[in-house]
Amino acid sequence: MFVYRFYSMNPQSNTSDSGFDPRGHGFSLWFTGLSGAGKSTIAEAVTSQLRERGHRVEVLDGDEVREHLSRGLTFSKEDRDINVRRIGWIASVLARNGVVAITAAISPYRATRNEVRAMHDGAAPPNATQAAFIEIHIATPLEVCEDRDVKGLYAKARSGEIPEFTGISDPYEAPEKCEITIPTQNQSIEESAAMVLAYLDEHGLSQAL
Repeated sequence: MFVYRFYSMNPQSNTSDSGFDPRGHGFSLWFTGLSGAGKSTIAEAVTSQLRERGHRVEVLDGDEVREHLSRGLTFSKEDRDINVRRIGWIASVLARNGVVAITAAISPYRATRNEVRAMHDGAAPPNATQAAFIEIHIATPLEVCEDRDVKGLYAKARSGEIPEFTGISDPYEAPEKCEITIPTQNQSIEESAAMVLAYLDEHGLSQAL
């Protein structure tokens, strides 16, 4: 059974004269990057901060979704795309219902991520100034990801033991134009999370109603 991790939201209203407060609608934080880049770690740090600020948050971790929702799918391009579309659809539904959806999946193909972005077109109110889909590239270089790899997955991929491994035998297509790019090799987890929160602050999204 898929388990949602919802957190409480402050019910106090702060709507403007137009009836719209950007803090009142949901949105998706879509973390993308290589295996070992730090997506899940930074996502959890951001989740904690948003929870403290009163948001309802749902974390959609790539490994957890594969276990509970996409079991049986392979790592072929077709199955990867199916998995990413499933995550994207769930995230868009959550965003449309006022929840912050945080995803941490490799999602290696640019075209499929753009499909997910399009799924979110109806999630934000018509008078919102910020789209409901916020793409965050965890731009950790491949060599750094390999150094961090305590499970030895990259070594197995290079030896051919793991086929279709992103960054080795299967491509990772970095975003051409994303909302946030985080170079984790140059900063701490806290600094990386702070970049996301600064973006949300700038766009009036960091505080819940």
